Amino acid sequence: MRILVIGAGSIGGYFGGRLLEAGRDVTFLVREKRAELLGEKGLNIKSNAGDLHIERPTTLLASEVSDPYDLIILSCKAYDLEDAIASLSPAVGPKTVILPLLNGMRHLDVLDEKFGADRVYGGQCMISTTLDHDGGIVHMGDLQSLVFGPRTENPAIEAAKVLEALTGAVFDVRQSDQIEQEMWQKWVFIASSAGITTLMRAAIGDIVEANGAVLVEQLVEECSAVAAANGHAPTLESKQRTLAMLTAKGSPMTASMLRDIEAKGRIEADHIIGDMIARSPNAAALPVLRTVFVGLKAYEARRARDVNA
Repeated sequence: MRILVIGAGSIGGYFGGRLLEAGRDVTFLVREKRAELLGEKGLNIKSNAGDLHIERPTTLLASEVSDPYDLIILSCKAYDLEDAIASLSPAVGPKTVILPLLNGMRHLDVLDEKFGADRVYGGQCMISTTLDHDGGIVHMGDLQSLVFGPRTENPAIEAAKVLEALTGAVFDVRQSDQIEQEMWQKWVFIASSAGITTLMRAAIGDIVEANGAVLVEQLVEECSAVAAANGHAPTLESKQRTLAMLTAKGSPMTASMLRDIEAKGRIEADHIIGDMIARSPNAAALPVLRTVFVGLKAYEARRARDVNA
């Protein structure tokens, strides 16, 4: 199976690199600067699961894509989705499936409209990665899993073949028959963790120490209510796990969105928080979530002024 990974950042580069390590046919669709860096230094991964160096991974620029691929793994930020679609479109054929690893759900609507739901799998990953100053990928902790599943009865490629292509690398992979349910449950967690840590500009442990656990609980309830209104109420186990992680005393955990804000970077405010609010039948019942969104949009407005100054 020919696999095209969109981007070679910390997520796409990690999973693509591990698939290359397992002997899969992987090409990275990257921007020119990243292509030059990979050509010069190779693809480098530092991980408790084993370090990896790939001397010259196969890369393509958007202008060089001409043939269809079987599986396209998409792991861009939500604000880069439109550009990514324009770049990958020439690689989509009648028997191509796209596996997006973005958080939230709005990207599925966009991809479905462009390519059709039979070509768009649901997917999510659980991993903590970042890029070092040399462009290498640093895998933090031990968690490294990928979950996927078709969302129609007749996907362009059957799930068993996709599972076979993804199996054999060092990361855990699982096919789900309820992938949208699992994506909603992760979205509740991501929106809650991003919401509370960006609102308070603090780690979970600091928020709990300041008697903020009740605010965390309200935020989880609001996000869970939106999921339930869309037919995907989190399971009791999922909800308890989210609450345990987001009310843990002494936890140093912060959401990646807060780290992006601290670095004065772009954020996925509309995709993670705004779209959660938009999918609620009663936005007035989401006071904490709406407060979070106002704060994030204020940050974006201030950042835009600074960038354009």
